[in-house]
Amino acid sequence: MPELAVAVLARDSEQRNILQLMVEGTRVARAVLSFGSLPLSPADPIVRRLQEEHPDVLVLDIPLNDAPSALRAIEVLHQELPRTALFAVGSLTQPQTIVMAMRSGAREFLERPLTTNMLLEAFVRLSTTQKSAQRNGVRGKVFAIVNAKGGCGATTIAVNLALALQAAHGQAALVDLAPLGHAALHLNLRPSFTAYDAIRNLHRLDSSLLESFTTRHAGGLQLLAGASSPAEVQPSPSEVARLFDLLASYFQFVVVDLSTRMDAITRLVCDLSQTVLIVAGTDVASLWSAARIQQFLCENNGRDRMHLVLNRFRKIQGFQESEAESASGLSLLWKVPNHYPAVSGAIDRGVPLMQQNRSDLTRAFTGLAEKLTETETAAKRPTWSLFKIG
Repeated sequence: MPELAVAVLARDSEQRNILQLMVEGTRVARAVLSFGSLPLSPADPIVRRLQEEHPDVLVLDIPLNDAPSALRAIEVLHQELPRTALFAVGSLTQPQTIVMAMRSGAREFLERPLTTNMLLEAFVRLSTTQKSAQRNGVRGKVFAIVNAKGGCGATTIAVNLALALQAAHGQAALVDLAPLGHAALHLNLRPSFTAYDAIRNLHRLDSSLLESFTTRHAGGLQLLAGASSPAEVQPSPSEVARLFDLLASYFQFVVVDLSTRMDAITRLVCDLSQTVLIVAGTDVASLWSAARIQQFLCENNGRDRMHLVLNRFRKIQGFQESEAESASGLSLLWKVPNHYPAVSGAIDRGVPLMQQNRSDLTRAFTGLAEKLTETETAAKRPTWSLFKIG
């Protein structure tokens, strides 16, 4: 890979010197600039100097005692130098800072204390991702599917939505991050690897290796399977973010089955998604749970990206859709009709509904896919990317 020009920004002089030495130690980059302050506005002289030099990478240290200033600096630098990769260095014990750094424009969030090998791996990932972006041109969209409560049908929705997206657009992936993965059973697949295998190999993961970890369905959909045991060691937020950046660079659409999982990983994935679908029934318990889950997921804002999907829907005299919205605190995006025997049989046989001649259910999932992609040519909001290019 060609030598990278790197600028280092760190208030602490010792940390700044360490970062410069590590950059040089990778032998694929050189430190061309260093600054002891963080630019908080576009008019800052540091911004002008960086615009003149056009470094390939900015390595910015986030102080433990002043994360807001660093986040503001990341936002300013990304806005003023959109083609420069920005690596944030900070503590992994602050997941909210990780999310905000990525949303502000950081491509990588590297753990402090940083090592030369960690920085080298980040440079390699940058090169790989840039090549992928040059091939594909457009970042993929992530759709997260969450159950309001157990048994609401998130996996059924996720599997058939992913198949509908694959049929309509191609280049779709289904990622199973449920506590215990069932998506492979729905698709009658026997994966050799899981999403956790991909995460354990992040240090060498590129698009080719990622594809080798997936299992391809007959329709072309690629599954990154879920855990086969609930004892699976859980990844860190930064590891999940790196995985999803590569997924978004390689696939046009990524559907994530989170099922009933409620933890920091679910919150992070939802933060990184264009749309979050909370699947519920019309019963009081489902809608009550949907409201609580929406509150949990909206701690970092993003309420406008969260929508309600009513599964197994049937018309009930006196029931108004507005009542479901009021009870859940979510706007109703879609309804999937109630055909429980067909759904149950599809799961038992491993033949998803999208592959069967059931026009009402097929239309429902096809329509949901169309609804989620209707703004493809004029997107209302930019797609998320940890590695923002161009």
